[in-house]
Amino acid sequence: MNITLTASRLEVVDWMRSRSLHQIEVTAMPMVGIYIPDGLLARDGSAALAQDVALAVLRHEGSPLRSPYLENAAVYVHETPVGAVATAAGPAPGVVRVQVMTPPGALSRESQRNLVAEVTRMIAEAVGDPAVVGRTWVTLTEAAEGGWGVAGVALGRAEFAAARAATEGGAPA
Repeated sequence: MNITLTASRLEVVDWMRSRSLHQIEVTAMPMVGIYIPDGLLARDGSAALAQDVALAVLRHEGSPLRSPYLENAAVYVHETPVGAVATAAGPAPGVVRVQVMTPPGALSRESQRNLVAEVTRMIAEAVGDPAVVGRTWVTLTEAAEGGWGVAGVALGRAEFAAARAATEGGAPA
């Protein structure tokens, strides 16, 4: 079955059931962007930080720490040039921003609080400067219902539930 942008939700769910998640790469997949001043991280520190943050987000979402979830939690580390970040008061060379985007409803309020604290701590440890805690902003964003897409198809809660059930051998919720 070919999926087009006009496919109904039931067609998408049927299509998703007929394939493994590795084929369509759909899970409760967080996307994270870490914007950190150039030179703040050790030369080889970005990959380890990215993996640690990805695992933290998956844990707080309650996702299983196994395939295909591990392969689909993406973290992009953007090292910003000096002078690229400013506040209303002027240049802000030591400000770090971590933007975490999740599917709708992936994080409870308690998980939000714990994730922000954990990611902030991870940034401080990766940088080796506890003072960076006061300059680290973590923003949590939920994609709008149906505003998360893969394979050309916009997905919502029902499709994510179906995909998760398919990977766990159950029927969709």
